[in-house]
Amino acid sequence: MRITPKEIGETLAMISEQNLDIRTITLGLSIRDCAHQDIEVCAQRIYDRLTSAAANLVSTADQIAREYGVPIVNKRISVTPIAEVCAAATAYAEDFVSVAHALDKAADAVGVDFVGGYGALVQKGISAADAKLIASIPQALATTTRVCSSVNVGSTRAGINMDALLSMAETILTTARLTASADGIGCAKLVVFANAVEDNPFMAGAFHGGGEADAVINVGVSGPGVVRAVLADMPQDADLTALAEKIKATTFKITRVGELVAREASRRMGVEMGILDLSLAPTPAIGDSVAEILEAIGVGKCGGPGTTAALALLNDAVKKGGVMASSAVGGLSGAFIPVSEDASMIASVEQGALSLEKLEAMTSVCSVGLDMIAIPGDSDVETIFGIIADEMAIGVINNKTTAVRLIPAIGKRVGERLEFGGLLGAAPVMAVNRNAGSVFAHRGGRFPAPLSSLRN
Repeated sequence: MRITPKEIGETLAMISEQNLDIRTITLGLSIRDCAHQDIEVCAQRIYDRLTSAAANLVSTADQIAREYGVPIVNKRISVTPIAEVCAAATAYAEDFVSVAHALDKAADAVGVDFVGGYGALVQKGISAADAKLIASIPQALATTTRVCSSVNVGSTRAGINMDALLSMAETILTTARLTASADGIGCAKLVVFANAVEDNPFMAGAFHGGGEADAVINVGVSGPGVVRAVLADMPQDADLTALAEKIKATTFKITRVGELVAREASRRMGVEMGILDLSLAPTPAIGDSVAEILEAIGVGKCGGPGTTAALALLNDAVKKGGVMASSAVGGLSGAFIPVSEDASMIASVEQGALSLEKLEAMTSVCSVGLDMIAIPGDSDVETIFGIIADEMAIGVINNKTTAVRLIPAIGKRVGERLEFGGLLGAAPVMAVNRNAGSVFAHRGGRFPAPLSSLRN
C-alpha cells in the first residue's frame, strides 16, 4: 500500500500536536526456570535472567524512537507470576520480599520504568505460595520503586474467590498505610483483577502468562488526543454512525504506527513479537484525555447522562479499528478511564459531575475498571471489599476483564488531593458509600461461576 504525503503529514501532526505515542514496549519473560528451594538463590537467578534478557531493551527502544520519530514513553518488563516461581521455595512471607528487591534492582540496572508480575492467580483457590505472596505485597511495594503487583481473584470460568478478595482489600489498606508519606504510591502499583489477560503490556497489571513463549515483545500504543482532535473537527450535525466510522479510521492509523514499532523491536531484540495493545490511555497533558473524547461525542460533561453510552461507542470503535489494522491485537485494547491520569476526568470529579457509582457503570463497557481512584483514608476494609466485589462481578458476569486500583488516602478527606506526578498525575479523593455493612465481606467462600461459563 502506497503512503501518500497527506498521510505522512497526518501522522506527523498526530505526534507533534496530538500526543500520539507508543506508551510502552514491554518485554515479557518466562522465569519459571529460576525456581529454587532457596529463596535467595531464586532471587539471584531472577536478577540474572532479567539483566541478561533485557540488557538492550532501553537502547533498542530509544534507537527506534529516534529513527522513526515516534515517542516511546515507557520501557517495561513483565514476568511469570512470582507466586508460581517461588512455590518450590522453603520460605516465609517476609522472605518473598527479597524477590521483589531483586526485580527492582534488575529493573534499575537495565533502565526500565517498571517490572510487573509480582502477583498470583487465585481465582479458584489460594495455594501456600499464593498466600505468602499476598501477605508480602505491602512490604514489597513499600520498599521498591519499580515493582508492580497484580492478583487475579475472579474469572468467568471459576467465579470469584471471596476469601482472596478480602485478603486483597486488607492488603490495599496495609499498603496505603505503609506508603502514606508518599501519598499511598504503593497502591498505585497494585491491581486486583477479574479475567486478567496474559499478554497485557500496561502497568500495573502486566504479567507474563503461562501460555506465552519464553520471551516476547508486547507493545502498547495510545492516542486519545488524536481521536479527540478528529472528533472536534466533525460537524455538529454528524450522526453517531459517522463518528464511529471516524474513530475506527483514526485508530486504524494509530495501530499501524504501533505495528511498525512492535515488529522493529521484535526483530532487533531477536525475540518473538507478541501483541499490539491499542488502548486509549490518557495522560495529565492537556488534550490527551478520554473524558474530552466523550464530551466531543456530545456529552455535556464526563459523568453526565449519556456518558456510559458514549464510552461504549468509543470502546467498540477503537477495538474494530485496531483489529482491522493488525492481526496481532491483544492485551486489553480499548479505552481506559484512570481518574488521576486524565486532567478532564479530575475536573469532572471536582465539579461533582463524576461519582464513583457512575465510574462503576462506565466500567461495564470499557476496557478495564475502577482505575487510580483515591478514596478517604478512613474507609474500612468492608467498604473496600464491596467496591472490589462489585467490579469483579461486572467482569465475571459479562466475560470481560475488569480491575480495581484503589488508593486509600491516609489522613485525607473527600475533596483533597494525592499528588503523584508524571503519568500517574493527581487523584482527587472521592466520596464512597459507607453502607457496606459488616457481614457480606466476611462470609467467605466462592461466588459461583455464571451459567455462561459452561461453553465447552
